[in-house]
Amino acid sequence: MVNCSTNDSYEDNPYIPDYSFDTGTLINTNLPKYNALNFPGNYILLDSPYGVNGVVLYYIGAGMYTAFELTDPNHAITSCSTLEVNGIIATCDCDDDNSYNIVNGYPESDTTGEYTLKPYFVTVSGTTIRVYNN
Repeated sequence: MVNCSTNDSYEDNPYIPDYSFDTGTLINTNLPKYNALNFPGNYILLDSPYGVNGVVLYYIGAGMYTAFELTDPNHAITSCSTLEVNGIIATCDCDDDNSYNIVNGYPESDTTGEYTLKPYFVTVSGTTIRVYNN
């Protein structure tokens, strides 16, 4: 099963650099650390070196996952632009409190700016989930 998270609203975003990374075989849902990804509605956070400020990997269900950058796509990178996840909403610490849905990457209605979350590629092979950006 392959789920390539892509989104036209992300194209040409001047705020987030396009770093290459690959989790390879790191994420195995048989391991206790990643076991929550066997159940729909759960997510894990991947810290640096994955993404700019990390990546959120969310399990939708039926073998479908989404992965997004944990940096507010509508700000220059600063200490407040790192997103914190609560449920399915990721929010920045800047004065505008921009918020985004980690299932689809879209901004919440009160978010300022034109960009959605930066998507990353996800492939699944058995119990191994690969998240990458090339």
